[in-house]
Amino acid sequence: MKARSAKIKELSLENVFSARIKKFQRLMRYKIREILLVSSIYDNYLFEEDGRLYELIREEYQNLNLSQAPEITHVTTGEEALELLASNDYSFDLIITTLHIEDMHVIKFAQMVRQSGNNVPIILLAYDNRERKDLVMNYDTSIFERIFIWSGDYRLLIGMIKLVEDRINIDNDTKNIGVQVIILVEDNVKFYSSYLPIIYTEIFKQSQRLLEEGVNLTHKFLRMRARPKILLCTNYEEAWNYYEKYHEYILGIILDINFRHQGVKDPEAGIKFAQNVKAQQDDIPILLQSSDLKFKDRATSIGAAFLHKNSPRLLHDLRDFMLDNFGFGDFIFQTPDGKRVGRASNLDELEEALEKIPEESLAYHAQRNHFSKWLKARTEFWLAHKLRPRKVSDFPSVNDLRLHLINSIREYKKLQRRGVTIDFSKDSFDPKNTFARIGGGSLGGKARGLGFINTLITNYEISKKFDGVEISVPSAVVIGTEVFDQFLQMNNLESFAYQETDDLLITQKFIDTEKFPEDVLVRLYDFLELVNTPLAVRSSSLLEDSQFQPFAGVYETYMIPNSNPDIKVRLEELLQSIKSVYASTFHQRAKDYLKATSYRLEEEKMAVIVQKLVGSSHENRFYPDFAGVAKSYNFYPSHPQKSEDGIAHVALGLGKLVVEGGNTVRFCPKYPKHLLQFYSTKETLRNSQSYFYALDLKGTLSKKIESIEDTLVKSYNLEIAEKDGTLGNVASTYSPENNTIYDGISRDGIRVVTFAPILKHQIFPLPEILDLLLDLGAWGMGTPVEIEFAVNLNLPPGEPKEFAMLQMRPMVLSREIDELRIVDVKQEDLLCKSNHVLGNGAIDGIYDIVFVDKEKFDRSRSKEVAAEVSKFNHVLFNEKRPYILIGVGRWGSLDPWLGIPVTWDQICGTSVIVESGFKDFLVAPSQGSHFFQNLTSFRVGYFTVNSLDNSDFIDWEWLKSQPAISELTFTKHLRFDKQIAVRINGHENRGIIVKPGVDISEK
Repeated sequence: MKARSAKIKELSLENVFSARIKKFQRLMRYKIREILLVSSIYDNYLFEEDGRLYELIREEYQNLNLSQAPEITHVTTGEEALELLASNDYSFDLIITTLHIEDMHVIKFAQMVRQSGNNVPIILLAYDNRERKDLVMNYDTSIFERIFIWSGDYRLLIGMIKLVEDRINIDNDTKNIGVQVIILVEDNVKFYSSYLPIIYTEIFKQSQRLLEEGVNLTHKFLRMRARPKILLCTNYEEAWNYYEKYHEYILGIILDINFRHQGVKDPEAGIKFAQNVKAQQDDIPILLQSSDLKFKDRATSIGAAFLHKNSPRLLHDLRDFMLDNFGFGDFIFQTPDGKRVGRASNLDELEEALEKIPEESLAYHAQRNHFSKWLKARTEFWLAHKLRPRKVSDFPSVNDLRLHLINSIREYKKLQRRGVTIDFSKDSFDPKNTFARIGGGSLGGKARGLGFINTLITNYEISKKFDGVEISVPSAVVIGTEVFDQFLQMNNLESFAYQETDDLLITQKFIDTEKFPEDVLVRLYDFLELVNTPLAVRSSSLLEDSQFQPFAGVYETYMIPNSNPDIKVRLEELLQSIKSVYASTFHQRAKDYLKATSYRLEEEKMAVIVQKLVGSSHENRFYPDFAGVAKSYNFYPSHPQKSEDGIAHVALGLGKLVVEGGNTVRFCPKYPKHLLQFYSTKETLRNSQSYFYALDLKGTLSKKIESIEDTLVKSYNLEIAEKDGTLGNVASTYSPENNTIYDGISRDGIRVVTFAPILKHQIFPLPEILDLLLDLGAWGMGTPVEIEFAVNLNLPPGEPKEFAMLQMRPMVLSREIDELRIVDVKQEDLLCKSNHVLGNGAIDGIYDIVFVDKEKFDRSRSKEVAAEVSKFNHVLFNEKRPYILIGVGRWGSLDPWLGIPVTWDQICGTSVIVESGFKDFLVAPSQGSHFFQNLTSFRVGYFTVNSLDNSDFIDWEWLKSQPAISELTFTKHLRFDKQIAVRINGHENRGIIVKPGVDISEK
């Protein structure tokens, strides 16, 4: 009887377990398998992260033991999307769209989807909170399932997919097995776009840990389906309905405090919600978060945790709260008699095995089409076709067959690497043309841009488009952002880096660290064994080169000779440079820049690009023949040029001179001989480059640093370039005897960098290359672009000249549609008027002016002027008082003799910038790449007062007559009781600044 009872009990337990397995199998019934992405191809590239996103989604689906991962179908127009949605060949579960659709507004697209009778969820991705606000303020966005802010974290896309799945599956999954629920109440799009990746990441980690507790393989995978669900709410009623419905399954609640309750904003809605929950279920973990610290004690009093939204460690603390409270086969080689002689699970192992297996095994498999069948199962269709059945009689010997198979695999692997970012491996990395990654996380903005242009060059066969020229992206490895996180954590640098204000001390501390991820060190050592030419170590942060805050020039770049015979020394120099780039994430310039954006420092993460430096050695110097920046949109076109024709800036040597706004040659790729800056001999001499930058090959890095700048990049005069043989390609000669400039340097005289040999005599097709690449890039990104490049002409006979793409980023352009009409105002009521203005719209609410006294300004002391301006900016920025900044010469000039060498962090509080020529000569408007990107990204009005244009003026006398509330040696700060009106017509590049108190509302 006892035995029988035990047997029944045993059977009962088995049946219970079997029933539970079946319940697990019924979980996650609704899965998003087909996604329609509607965006520019650049947006698509960003989301794909070089195929990384699909790889991650596929891996997760394999872990969940599901047979099909989501497929992403991408289109660039609304018309294409609507055609696919109407087609019987497609059935989409989710639509993801960005604002950048070629043929229609995104709201119109969503409305047309609904009018067609399609109810598939639509998610909108915005690049920036400002972009989202502009849309929400002017349109009804309730048509979208959700709106998210894209900050470069690919995990957000996984979170978006899971959020939709969770909403649809929750009834079934809670009812079947009691799946737990996390309620997130947050109406701030930026915050929940940051929270979701973190919450889902921790949920997935927890699910992975639970695998060890599975009783069998089926159970291990099926239980992954039982992860907690997340419900995102934006108002009290929505959240409470979810709570009441799923109260017995609530794992935890994360609450904002200020959100809508009964249709209006309630500053204590979160407190009330938490109190009501706690009154019913006191054991539910609740996290309250607010930007107001006064709620901390209130949260504690009701048994809830509290997070300060302005904390630099907000996301880290959120993760801590959750951790504390939310507890297919191998190719088997055999001989004809069945003996196993080898195994391969991938192409590398297949290639290796083919070199070793006996001849009889090779012939056996080749004659039976085994290789082709195996490869087709792995979707390697090109290689499968190439390795179709081969007989020994097709070749002189079995060994020739072997070589054919091996070479075919190698050719295929090489094709696979072209135009994509691969995981770094010493065996597969080609020092000539490979873009690889080391470590996990994001590639960062700059590396994504490089990877994208590399893809375009490959896919559209641009590389050999011009005879005698090879267009490429120099080989590089990108160290992913996860390595940055590891480095900070293992050296306990986070708190120090956030709090310390001394840039030199921060960099020294980072350099002095002893710990670095070992697996990364091994790969960097392998990389240096393959590459022994000079290297550029460049920042590629998560937010860098974004469309709205490009972070241009904020972080550091370092160049190293990489020539020491001891590879360990070379590794140390490389590591020091990487650490220095990491340190620049926390420099004051970066912190100040971030203050002027909607991002917090902890959201920024640094990837690093280690790239072959383009150029040639000349004694102890290394540099390209020339480098430059080109933009597909020109802010200052002159007839016959149009803005859409673009503009390029080029200089002899390294590109440092160009990106920082030094004297360069400016030309339009469509009109290369139209050079306004050289309209007279005098102006040619004045505006010509007088020095160049190169890497000092004999320089060494000191462990004890004295500057955060790159100490190995040095300036040299043009006589050195002539000695090196590089000047002749870009220069002309000025003859004082007859006051004439002659192309080339075949005669005696003063050398002038004019690029005449290239732009006039076409020794190199630079304008044609730039014209093509700018068009390609702008088309690919769906927005105007800026590219950085370097050209190496000094190559052995027979080898093509080298045009290297160093960077491509979207340009920041104002998207205003409406044209502002500038009213007529009496000249005596105007402070400034210009026909050379950037921006668009009306700027009001300004009561402060900081100006540089034109009479007192001394070009030899321009750095002191920059320091004075910085002091005023610091005060006004902290007081949140926008101001007008007026000065002489170029703002942000690399050359202090041409203007005021401020960096962006020194003027980040200004709303309007005005620059005028010196008393003695005219200076062209600022066009430094980094300065310009920041200028336009912050929508700063920018006036250039041209002394050659009689209608342009600044009322200096009025300025000097106003009482200053503060005055330094060269600069004054004025404050007025009545506001200063600024009006800018961006379509005509005209603008006015009206004196305080002048009413223009009825004019």
